[in-house]
Amino acid sequence: MDQPALAPLWRTSEWLNTPAPIDLEAQRGHVVVACAFQMLCPGCVAHVIPQIKAVHDLFGPQGVVVVGLHTVFEHHDAMTVTALSAFVHEYGIRFPVGVDRPADNGGPVPQTMAAYRMQGTPTLILIDRAGQLRRQIFGHIPDLRLGAEIMRFVDEH
Repeated sequence: MDQPALAPLWRTSEWLNTPAPIDLEAQRGHVVVACAFQMLCPGCVAHVIPQIKAVHDLFGPQGVVVVGLHTVFEHHDAMTVTALSAFVHEYGIRFPVGVDRPADNGGPVPQTMAAYRMQGTPTLILIDRAGQLRRQIFGHIPDLRLGAEIMRFVDEH
């Protein structure tokens, strides 16, 4: 069986809810759960934001690093950092949220989204303690299944 590849580094322009940027390489030794979302994505707002908040509350105390990645590939003018800050406050998001860096060529797909070859939002990313991308899910995954997958990586040594 092929060995999983290292997760691509996040390419962000700024961070909310953290005093310093979250460096993915510095998270080695921790299970990382990242959620790529857009604040104007109905599926993100209705399903994945509440789910990732619960993951943060349940698994954060166990050392799981939970991160949001605001990955804007449409409606760029409406989804500013100021609007995102208000969204994060209003929805009670306490985990760090990185703003995906816009494409260098001026295209619509931001850099982290391109590096992970995401199909859209929401996208859930599970990274093991060795920094390997173990699972990437486009869309919503049931809570119980997500919890079981996170625990599988937490229990790995």
